[in-house]
Amino acid sequence: MDATHGTHGGGAHAVRFAEYGGPEVLRVDEVPVPEPGAGEVLVEVFAAGLNPADSAARRGEHPGRWPVELPARQGSDLAGVVIANGPGAARFARGDEVMGYVARGAQASHVVVPEQQLLPKPPGLSWEVAGSLHFAGTTAWNAVEGLALGPSDTIVVTAAAGGVGCLAAQFARIRGATVIGTTAEERFDFLRQFGVIPTGYGPGLAERATAIVEATDHARPVTAFLDFLGGETAAALALGVPRSRILTVLDQSAVEASDAVPLGAGDVVALSRVAALVSARRVRLPIADVFPLAEVADAYRALDRRDAPGKIVLGFRVVDYPGQRVREPAIKEQDVTLGVPTPHEHMEVAEAVPPAIGDGSVRRRRRERRAEEEARRG
Repeated sequence: MDATHGTHGGGAHAVRFAEYGGPEVLRVDEVPVPEPGAGEVLVEVFAAGLNPADSAARRGEHPGRWPVELPARQGSDLAGVVIANGPGAARFARGDEVMGYVARGAQASHVVVPEQQLLPKPPGLSWEVAGSLHFAGTTAWNAVEGLALGPSDTIVVTAAAGGVGCLAAQFARIRGATVIGTTAEERFDFLRQFGVIPTGYGPGLAERATAIVEATDHARPVTAFLDFLGGETAAALALGVPRSRILTVLDQSAVEASDAVPLGAGDVVALSRVAALVSARRVRLPIADVFPLAEVADAYRALDRRDAPGKIVLGFRVVDYPGQRVREPAIKEQDVTLGVPTPHEHMEVAEAVPPAIGDGSVRRRRRERRAEEEARRG
């Protein structure tokens, strides 16, 4: 992202929808630049993460939990620069780089945010990560902290390659728990980089998890279950997991029918703890792709397919980082390796795998090879 910020003048743009439905109902509208009220600041947004809860709200699902008044705006996570302060707002100055959240409407070029819902963006966080961290990070943090996991626990995390699942798996690993994660087969190596034991989607999850436990040294029976995919409560119960230790974000029917525990995002205190861990590189939040604002519908289509590892982000002022191309060339690093068998010895230790996610090394090597070939031809 380009960290050069603009002025308070001119217009703004916001993602909105006037009817329930899929990504096709989303539009980018020109709107007046909002004015911050008491205790609020105006943020020029550089990055805003997408979450499955956004899609659920847009489809009109579970209105008691995610109430929507049409026409509505989309998104909660954001990162950007403060460009104006409302009366009594003194925590941040104009030009401060911040990250945080709003109840709804983060996917806009300019957003008014209560200052208590923001914190300074750590210099070690990219804009994409900072703008994607609140919902996924604090939901994962609340789940693992609430379960008080330790070395005696084995936990199943569904959709473990997604933003929430990936972070929850890492938090659980930090606490010493054994983690079994569900994902598509082509993402197995992705999960192994975080010390997660992968298994596929589909029927028979309880049987597969039991077989993994029986084949894993020092593993205990499954003691907790984080269902970020939805629809897997029956598998958790078949594994003997107590209902109080079955947690879900999207599966409201499981909450109502099986007493599963609903999960939600945390506050700015939880966000600061998660941001510190990611900034210190104790935890990683991979960014699967960055879409410009005009392509927000495509971004949500990619999110709804659930085939991307890590977070999908809306980027404003998308430019290059040193040594890395965000959108060009069109091929992304995970596309280079996806589905390509890589001969290697099986590794149980996460630290043994080089942290290649998001560092642009594959594309950098391709560019270097092309430059060498061109030099030889010249």
